[in-house]
Amino acid sequence: MCGLAGFIREPSSADLDAPCLAMTNSLRLRGPDDEGRWKDANTGAALGFRRLSIIDLSAAGHQPMLSACGRYVLVFNGEIYNHLSLRTNLEAAGRAPTWRGHSDTETLLAGFAEWGVAVTLQRSVGMFAFALWDRVERRLTLARDRFGEKPLYYGWVGNGANRALVFGSELKALRAYPGFANPVSRDVLALYMRFSNIPAPYCIYENVFKLMPGCLLTFQAEELESQTVLIEPYWSTIDMARQGLANPIESDSEALELLEATLREAVSLQAVADVPLGAFLSGGVDSSMIVALMQEQSARPIQTFTVGFDEADFDESPYALAVAQYLGTDHHALRTTAADARAVIPSLASLYDEPFADSSQIPSYLVCKAARQHVTVALSGDAGDELFGGYNRYLWASRVSRWKGITSPAVRGFLAEAIRALPLGTWNALGRSFPGTNGVARLGEKAYKLAERLQRMGRFDDLYHDLVTEWPEWRELVFGADCLLTRLDAPSLVVGISSPEHRMMLWDALTYLPDDILTKVDRAAMGVSLETRMPFLDHRVAELAWRLPLHQKIRNGQGKWALRQVLYKYVPRELIERPKSGFAIPLGEWLRGPLRDWAENLLEETRLEREGYLNAKLIREVWSQHLSSRSDWTVKLWTVLMFQAWLEASS
Repeated sequence: MCGLAGFIREPSSADLDAPCLAMTNSLRLRGPDDEGRWKDANTGAALGFRRLSIIDLSAAGHQPMLSACGRYVLVFNGEIYNHLSLRTNLEAAGRAPTWRGHSDTETLLAGFAEWGVAVTLQRSVGMFAFALWDRVERRLTLARDRFGEKPLYYGWVGNGANRALVFGSELKALRAYPGFANPVSRDVLALYMRFSNIPAPYCIYENVFKLMPGCLLTFQAEELESQTVLIEPYWSTIDMARQGLANPIESDSEALELLEATLREAVSLQAVADVPLGAFLSGGVDSSMIVALMQEQSARPIQTFTVGFDEADFDESPYALAVAQYLGTDHHALRTTAADARAVIPSLASLYDEPFADSSQIPSYLVCKAARQHVTVALSGDAGDELFGGYNRYLWASRVSRWKGITSPAVRGFLAEAIRALPLGTWNALGRSFPGTNGVARLGEKAYKLAERLQRMGRFDDLYHDLVTEWPEWRELVFGADCLLTRLDAPSLVVGISSPEHRMMLWDALTYLPDDILTKVDRAAMGVSLETRMPFLDHRVAELAWRLPLHQKIRNGQGKWALRQVLYKYVPRELIERPKSGFAIPLGEWLRGPLRDWAENLLEETRLEREGYLNAKLIREVWSQHLSSRSDWTVKLWTVLMFQAWLEASS
């Protein structure tokens, strides 16, 4: 994986190298192996690159890379897994250049020159973000992969003759551009407080944006003063979902056969690298499926990695070890203490670069750090939940939808208070007492979260919004904020999709997956110079997943039915069947204990009032309730704390 950066500004005699170097230097963890820059003084354009060498380790893979025809200059972050077949297509048509090496960057450039950018990307299987400069048309093209695995920011800095369009893999590259002084957007801050992440296309700074997944942005150098950009999709998750639902695979046997074959091909393509490669393994369905297919296709034990905690409710390492031993992998289990995990917290603000508050960012970073000691590339099971119906909310969707329609607000309020009357520890003990696969991990957290939502139930679609909203009081929490619309505010996206489960899965694929899961994994991995790959996000796997009817995803009260049936061909059922727990840490307890002083400093009332962004009295009340254990406000507080820590690090 790599990092890219660049800018376009008015042509002048001013040096282009120094600001470009400053931007790329900020991304050195994304690319520790090589650095390169390209400039065009006549147009004020500059491209910079930091390289993590994965494919073609030679100088032939150096970037920025010039096309064979001399027209295009490219900086490319990502992998095109089928690039060799694209080369074969070009060669068969007699349109291939004389290849200088075997990098996918060179393949892309040849495709752009022959087929154009959009068509080349539609033919590509991969994850990427890139910046392409057309020297003839004086045009910049920015692009991001279909699902948003790789990040790409862009925005406007300065005014008048000093105005510049800047872009980069992370915000730190944009901040490194001389004169960057864009203020914090209070409107976006309110979005962050609602969702615990910042949804694309928004960014925490004014006049800075994230490019949406599956989109191309084009910009003509002559439009610098008007700041006119054109953004168009080259691929649509929504269209994919609708087409899949309209063309279902009714036969279970046909669906399972296709699923296994498509996943095997995706894993085969992604298990190619010129550097050491391994996989994350939690022992759950998704990661076990990826590891099983990797091991089946490998002549020697693959390397697998997991992280374990002392707290039994949060420790998945025994399950991972059991699967690893059965499959015969070369397994590495990092045993980490609470102190190890807490030591990561001070670096989170710079690591994630803008406010981000999924607390599984901590174990994600730890397992990436452990893997990087042995490999440069790691495959992951992420996105299996969103595609194949794995989240608990999908299992509850229809039942809750029916139940809420016949239960009055007064009854729901009574139930919410009854839930809160039982201490967290008691709920957790009850969850552990459930037999077999009906056990529920960390039942207390889930029960308290349900209690909070019960009192706000409206239409079913509103219920989903509540499930992903952490601060419903965002209007009184963030001073001076107006409402910004997100994809969740566009009901037309799910019109015609009848099942509540599929509507939730589509919303998750459009929002939670790119804005939370993929952001979390990218920053955690890039913080240790590790490339991660996700076979479930091969778009052919995703297209197949949407062709599976709901009963092939959720059956007998259990999610990921089809995936499980394929997995059981490789791993015994009893090694997999257990309560879904997620990748979590006992953060709520830490905030009441060893992290209390750190949190108290960031949440100090006079400090909040002095900074002027957040309602200090509201936050202090939530903090007080959490400390007393009357409520579990872990997610709310972590969202505020991550903003406060980011604000402190950015000042």
